[in-house]
Amino acid sequence: MKYEKKQVEYQECRIEYSKEAVKHIQALDKPTKGRIKMAIEKIPIGDIKKLMGRENDYRLRVGGYRVLFSKHSDRIIIKDVLPRGQAYKR
Repeated sequence: MKYEKKQVEYQECRIEYSKEAVKHIQALDKPTKGRIKMAIEKIPIGDIKKLMGRENDYRLRVGGYRVLFSKHSDRIIIKDVLPRGQAYKR
């Protein structure tokens, strides 16, 4: 069986941050900030799942943190960055 690399093509999206997301990211330590920034820049690649009961809302898993975002045609809005235990209590 031969495996081939598949190139994922996607439309370039503009990324916007909510005030809450910026506040929570700034409170993190430097290595965690870097991991989260890299993961956000790589969207749609990563551990992403659609949130149930919400039309355009998704979550990105980055270690013990969850990046909650909504996806629209030409932009991605980062709503919040929270520890795993707090992310789903909304």
